Amino acid sequence: MFERIKRLVRSFRPDTGTWGETLAARWLIRECGFEIITRNWRDPNDLREELDIVALDGSVLVFVEVKTRDVGAHVSGYHAINQRKRKALRRACDAYLRALPVSRRPSVFRFDVVEVALASDPLLMEPGMDPRIRHFANVPLFRRYYRR
Repeated sequence: MFERIKRLVRSFRPDTGTWGETLAARWLIRECGFEIITRNWRDPNDLREELDIVALDGSVLVFVEVKTRDVGAHVSGYHAINQRKRKALRRACDAYLRALPVSRRPSVFRFDVVEVALASDPLLMEPGMDPRIRHFANVPLFRRYYRR
């Protein structure tokens, strides 16, 4: 009986990652003036590779990885992106750029990380308590003279 109730409550609880991505997108629009192009973009040829947010910062195309963490996490979202994740993100960025028509491919793009720190359970956050959001712009993901 108790397990059934737990499953029912879990089905109504928002996914922490999705919640963090929504908060990050709103914050990027409000605080940084970004224009969100797409969220949760997946390569049609390899659905495992995903870009959390693709946005425009002026004329610069920005690929954003969102890391939602517990407020008390020992490892920051920035440092949680290991070499394996970096390779997957590079492949996803490549796929996104290849999917654009040549005339619409940007000459300048970058990679950012947004860390959203939430309480362990977003539903338990106090009404006036805002999540802590940290933006790491221009994180080195691509080679210096990267061309696509």
